[in-house]
Amino acid sequence: MSESAFAERIVHNLLDTDFYKLTMMQAVLHNYPDADVEWEFRCRNGEDLRPYLSEIRQQIEQLADLTLDDGQMQFLERISFLKPDFLRFLRLFRFNLRYLHLGIEHDQLFLRLRGPWLHVILFEVPLLAIISEMRNRHLHPQMPLSAASEQLQRKFDWLRGNASEEELSQLQVADFGTRRRFSSRVQEQVVRMMRDDFPGRFVGTSNVDLAWKLDIKPLGTMAHEWIMAHQQLGPRLIDSQIAALDCWVREYRGLLGIALTDCITMDAFLGDFDLYFAKLFDGLRHDSGEPVAWAEKAIAHYRKLGIDPMTKTLVFSDGLDLPRALGIFRALRGRINVSFGIGTNLTCDIPGVAPMSIVLKMTDCNGSPVAKISDEAAKTQCRDDNFVAYLRHVFKVPSKE
Repeated sequence: MSESAFAERIVHNLLDTDFYKLTMMQAVLHNYPDADVEWEFRCRNGEDLRPYLSEIRQQIEQLADLTLDDGQMQFLERISFLKPDFLRFLRLFRFNLRYLHLGIEHDQLFLRLRGPWLHVILFEVPLLAIISEMRNRHLHPQMPLSAASEQLQRKFDWLRGNASEEELSQLQVADFGTRRRFSSRVQEQVVRMMRDDFPGRFVGTSNVDLAWKLDIKPLGTMAHEWIMAHQQLGPRLIDSQIAALDCWVREYRGLLGIALTDCITMDAFLGDFDLYFAKLFDGLRHDSGEPVAWAEKAIAHYRKLGIDPMTKTLVFSDGLDLPRALGIFRALRGRINVSFGIGTNLTCDIPGVAPMSIVLKMTDCNGSPVAKISDEAAKTQCRDDNFVAYLRHVFKVPSKE
């Protein structure tokens, strides 16, 4: 009998999250320990998740039991930029469910987080993983783990047949698939196969638990929430991106140097990404908009600043699969270094399965709205249309109809 793709417990320890959650959490502890935030869940494809509410609630309640053990702490202690005071705090950390509100509102599954940023920051990834896997359990209860393995092997075969040996030696791919994975077992199987058999260069995973278990590198720097929060933490709105980048530089002193560009669009980001930041950061991450056009802007910006683009790296992470990654790699090869983080297409690509489109985004910081405008209109998110209009005005971002 084939092994099931599902385990009884969905999130099995505190490290079953994306690495950038820990890196941002440390920066919050050191810089904004008193900041309060709100987050709201959104299912972009309008799927009815109400039938799964009771089982989702049961899995969420189990989060309160999670702690770090000695082996996990020793793994984290080997990461040079995670500071002793933060690791002591993390050892004491527990998910506090009073910050979470879950139910039905307007005939849809409703989920909101409200509380100290430091104490709610780790909720996002496990909550999304729980919702995704619980839905998949109901729709595909008999799915064998082998279905994911066979699909991934087909991708490996495609890549070997379509890329040269030289290209494969330079094609860098990481797993970014925790939040919308088919299941925790599928993600672990995928990452094992990527580590052992990927034809190109497998460079790591965003999942800290799998990095620990499988002895591979955990990857991640900052997410949109870091820059969004500074819209209410910085001195002026126009300086919010500068404040976010400057705080990151002071926290990590040249490490974790990949900056996220599309919180208020690439053009607005480059307006703030001056020679100081361009020299201090190792590269940029793409998460919305047409990838090669975005890369051309980055290359032109580095050249304008007198920086050789081949000393920098662009990380692509927006809805990728291997054919798209190979196409981007070929378009930019020899002009700037590139790397690819593939999420859903690795961890939730099984024949007959339609992946979910779900997000949990910060909506408020210290009682005032924050927004992500993005380079893709569908990804714009904010509860306050007036604040979005004001943000566009301040950063001179035209409205997209």
